[in-house]
Amino acid sequence: MFAPADHAHMSQALQLAEKGLYGTSPNPRVGCVIVRDGRIVGSGWHERAGEPHAEINALVAAGTAAQGATAYVTLEPCSHHGRTPPCAEALIKAGIAKVVTAMTDPNPLVAGRGSALLEQAGIEVQTGLMEAEAKALNIGFVARHTRKRPWVRVKIAASLDGKTALGNGSSQWITSEAARRDGHRFRARSCAIMTGIGTILADDPQLIVRHVETFRQPLRVVVDSRLEIPLDAKALRGEGELVFAAAASEGKITALRDVGAHSIVMPDKNENVDLVKMMQTLADFEINEVMVEAGSKLSGALISAGLVDELVIYFAPCLIGDVARGMLQLPELTDLADKRALTIHDLRMVGPDIRVIARIP
Repeated sequence: MFAPADHAHMSQALQLAEKGLYGTSPNPRVGCVIVRDGRIVGSGWHERAGEPHAEINALVAAGTAAQGATAYVTLEPCSHHGRTPPCAEALIKAGIAKVVTAMTDPNPLVAGRGSALLEQAGIEVQTGLMEAEAKALNIGFVARHTRKRPWVRVKIAASLDGKTALGNGSSQWITSEAARRDGHRFRARSCAIMTGIGTILADDPQLIVRHVETFRQPLRVVVDSRLEIPLDAKALRGEGELVFAAAASEGKITALRDVGAHSIVMPDKNENVDLVKMMQTLADFEINEVMVEAGSKLSGALISAGLVDELVIYFAPCLIGDVARGMLQLPELTDLADKRALTIHDLRMVGPDIRVIARIP
């Protein structure tokens, strides 16, 4: 169905889409290459929400050469008016003769309507070229639209014997600077960074992206059942931070609002934060990917609730010992048949440390 040249052009479009890795949230990362008579006449990618989509940037670059050309797009062109006009209509107006897409848009507002609009205008449409690569690039966008919750990634820094801190809580630094810089790349691609009140009280983290050039900081999210977060916590030094609680006084909610944070009270039957509803709420807020950097209690609770998709673990070449703190608080197993199966997605060295990316089926 697809020729080698088609694969080459879509591969270029995917490379362009990846340039938007840190900036397009909550939109998908999309690239477009326009080809006429075997030659690329225009290309572009979506750089940030509210700005022109990939197809528009490519059409501008192509100019009149777009007439009768083929557009290779990593995602089905949109057919609705959102922050910008429909790309499908722009392709039709430009005289594009054929559109090759990697995947159908999972957004119900599009979901085949873009391709149908193109076909109604007499444009040939082919879908499915390098679909797996396109979905991987937009793993959170797909998750949010297909299952109504974000893609959740838990990051852990540990010793080789699986310890994240000494018994007294000291944890800086177990892993190397190279590992910390690599972790910030995952922060930068995330829509939100999440932690628990234990980490806030112990470490007072900023939860911001450093070490990576980006114009956008992820939303900071704190899980704090009793709303114990200090008003001067570094994680609140921004705009619109979310604090999820199970119980709270109106006075504390008002005080948090005064420093720019938004409190959401949603208890479960055990008077803890309802983690499932919390993730659904984050999806409602157009959060595609969540990076969890928390202690063993919250990370373990999210796994137990079936809300974690991926573990990013940096193992340092050192041993800390049995009395040190472990990675995850999970229920005790009495039968190995009940162990949680993981799929190793990636394994590599980052500086002197080992980075393991494991996915939970």
